[in-house]
Amino acid sequence: MAVRAIRGATQVDADDRDQVLEATRELVSTVVERNGLDHDDIISILFTATPDLVSEFPALAARELGMGDVPLMCATEIGVPHALPRVLRLMAHVETDRPRTEIHHVYLRGAVALRRDIAQ
Repeated sequence: MAVRAIRGATQVDADDRDQVLEATRELVSTVVERNGLDHDDIISILFTATPDLVSEFPALAARELGMGDVPLMCATEIGVPHALPRVLRLMAHVETDRPRTEIHHVYLRGAVALRRDIAQ
């Protein structure tokens, strides 16, 4: 069994608590689904939010999905002036038998523009 990192991102329309939670739940659920993960496969998840998102911690959405026993951390993304606004990102560390080439990174909504090379 290998440890792999899975990237993902999504964008919200506004700094609204409900939007942040709903978009994060969608992102986490899609990462789990597309990579065929079970709860016990997830080692940890690091969430970041662009500086314009302060209404809620993205990790709360993962806890609401039943990941209260998974180490979760939130941080602020670097405030680069030309960066895409209102973006939530994650990096999940997981145990999986999948080779790196079969890991599905997930970019949703407007965040697809961030990594067209690996977005699925």
